[in-house]
Amino acid sequence: MDEWKFEDPPNVAVISDRSIFSSGDWVAYVSHEDDDGSWLFYSSDNRDWDERDVMLVGLQEVVQQDESIQELADLPEGWHAWRNSKSSPWQRAKSRPVAFNDNE
Repeated sequence: MDEWKFEDPPNVAVISDRSIFSSGDWVAYVSHEDDDGSWLFYSSDNRDWDERDVMLVGLQEVVQQDESIQELADLPEGWHAWRNSKSSPWQRAKSRPVAFNDNE
């Protein structure tokens, strides 16, 4: 692995789709959350997550699974990145704010 490029330390806890580690799936979508700066890594399987599908790992562990994640080290909080295949370039966009309904 090249020089560490993230501002966060390698051992910062991130949320990852379990299939990235258990079945070798590739990272298709990354979110850098605006509210707390947390990182979320989604696999190419676009199903909705539930508690059994996620795991807490160190950021360095995700980078070790896929070194192209280093390209996202400068992804600002409140942004996300995606790609259509493991060999596709990362695309980036500002995330839309989450709307909350006060009547719920």
